[in-house]
Amino acid sequence: MAALIDEVVQDHPYLPGGLIPLEQWQTPETSVQKTVRGALNDIFEQLRVGISPEGQAFRSLDDLPVLAGDRLREFAPEPDSGLLAETLQSQLNQLKQAGAHRRNVSFIVTPPFSGVSEALRHTHRRILTPPDNLFMSEQDAAVWWEEQLSIDDWVVPQLADFWLRHQSGLNLLREFFARIALDDTCNGLVGCSSWCWQFWIQYLPELSLEPYTLAPLSGGQMTRWFDYLASGKGDQQMVARMTQDGLYVLPKPEEQSRHKYSSFTRDLATLARGNRGVALAIWQRALRARPENQNELEGKEPAVVAGRQCWVVPLDQLSLPSLSHTAGRQPSHILHALLLHSGLTTEQLHLVTGMPEQEVRLSLAKMMRAELVSLDREFGVYRVTPLGYPAVRKNLQARGYPVDGF
Repeated sequence: MAALIDEVVQDHPYLPGGLIPLEQWQTPETSVQKTVRGALNDIFEQLRVGISPEGQAFRSLDDLPVLAGDRLREFAPEPDSGLLAETLQSQLNQLKQAGAHRRNVSFIVTPPFSGVSEALRHTHRRILTPPDNLFMSEQDAAVWWEEQLSIDDWVVPQLADFWLRHQSGLNLLREFFARIALDDTCNGLVGCSSWCWQFWIQYLPELSLEPYTLAPLSGGQMTRWFDYLASGKGDQQMVARMTQDGLYVLPKPEEQSRHKYSSFTRDLATLARGNRGVALAIWQRALRARPENQNELEGKEPAVVAGRQCWVVPLDQLSLPSLSHTAGRQPSHILHALLLHSGLTTEQLHLVTGMPEQEVRLSLAKMMRAELVSLDREFGVYRVTPLGYPAVRKNLQARGYPVDGF
């Protein structure tokens, strides 16, 4: 089956590596040097106390002018959800036509910030949104799903929106999985957070739905993806070089390239665990308007294109959000709930954690100052930030929480 999928799915610059079966996902390879450096960083991290710096947002360790506004959107734009939707649908169609995927309902399980949920809202399908009442009885849940799944092609952009980890909040998804397992609904497409998926495959271990996921980005794939985003789909070239030594990050290397390249994207792929959304957030934070010493770099390797150049801070000089093991269990409990549900209101956090709303609000305020959590004002929900996600995941894993497989 794996060989057939490799032959069928065509690589696309907007989706490097394409769709792969969930069980084939692996973290990008890590060099020995990077592994040792990571171990040392973990030791130093354990010496820090609480959420640091106290009461302050995290900032870059250097004082180089950052890219912001239009300049940042020019060099590191957000992905086009519509194009990603077209690419995903095209690859699923290829798999079905080749006989590699035969189910009526297709599942795409991805870690947070992969952009799949946003993309699925741009498909030409009927979008299913959760009911106002997530505490339905089994009978009401059966009636509701019967109405939703029996007509037209449909899509669920984010399955995590349809439940709450509460004794009364499981019936909707229990009924949903029971119906999907029989594969007798209209054609459907489901996006599901990896954290939500991890909970439900433990709760219903007999589930067998053959989900797909996005291939993790390696360093080389990340370079090509950043280059494609910044070049306007190949129409104009961008140059990105390291602030301290002038080594190149972009454009993507050509076979006969005369430039010397940095290991930045390879190290970033390791830090982000191949997660495209996390990598893009860190990439945006790392971009600068000028290098550390302009005079020293003027004689080194002239830029390929004048006027389309920016600079990149090394990862070990970039300050990112962190959550120490000494911060207490309360923040971890809130963060785990936010990831399970891809975002929650304070009232919902009270329901799923059992913590008083006032304590929830105080913890959220502290984590917002530390850039670990942000408020989505459009929907009134709090979410883990892509910049904070690596530290959050590491903290939860160290505390023994069941983490996702990504």
